[in-house]
Amino acid sequence: MDQVQQVSSEQVKVYRVWDKPTRLFHWINVLCVMGLVFIGAIMMFKGDLGISGLEAKVKLKQLHVTVGYLFALNLAVRLVWGIIGSNSARLSKMLPSLSAISAYNAKLKEGASPQYLHHNPVGNLAVFAMMILMVTIMCTGLIRAGTDIYYPPLGGLVSDYIAQSGVDGSSLKAYDETGVDQQKLAQIKPFKSLAGEVHVYSVYLLIFMILLHIAGVIVAELKHQPGLVSAMISGKKWLNRPPED
Repeated sequence: MDQVQQVSSEQVKVYRVWDKPTRLFHWINVLCVMGLVFIGAIMMFKGDLGISGLEAKVKLKQLHVTVGYLFALNLAVRLVWGIIGSNSARLSKMLPSLSAISAYNAKLKEGASPQYLHHNPVGNLAVFAMMILMVTIMCTGLIRAGTDIYYPPLGGLVSDYIAQSGVDGSSLKAYDETGVDQQKLAQIKPFKSLAGEVHVYSVYLLIFMILLHIAGVIVAELKHQPGLVSAMISGKKWLNRPPED
């Protein structure tokens, strides 16, 4: 029995994967998304929660945007790091490949458990989709921050544009049309509404993708390739055979 254990341990090799900046981004992103979804839910159902009044509406929006800035900064750093960072952090690692997905599924049907240093091909597809959704959420969120409460980076441009002649744009208040040129406000409303709808439905889709991602990680941990979660914490992965990637 001891001899078998020794042989097995010799077959296991430790690989370094997902550098510290990548792992840090992942967990900061998890906290930001959870916080934004929680605050967003309160904003959507504030009436049912007994929250009313303009001041409460503005405060919730400001809190949502503040956490959104952290989310956006974290995401922007990750995108830059995905270009200039280490090999394991490269955005090219998460590009989906239909041929790789087909080959992976074929091996699973054969009863094999192919090992990957990073995400398996299906996991890459999910991560790529979530990254696209997060970039969309970030962009549309910044648009709504600028048009709703006149926050940077677009808030100053928006308030100056919709302010009445002779009115200082910086004096405009959130959700208050005092000093606002109604004709110019009507011109930007369709873009504001579109950004809002894309933002909300992208969040719904992101939540769905996150649930699929979590389910996929659980299945991989239990059946195919244990160590995904621990690797995103430690940066090390133990494999008993050479990785496919």
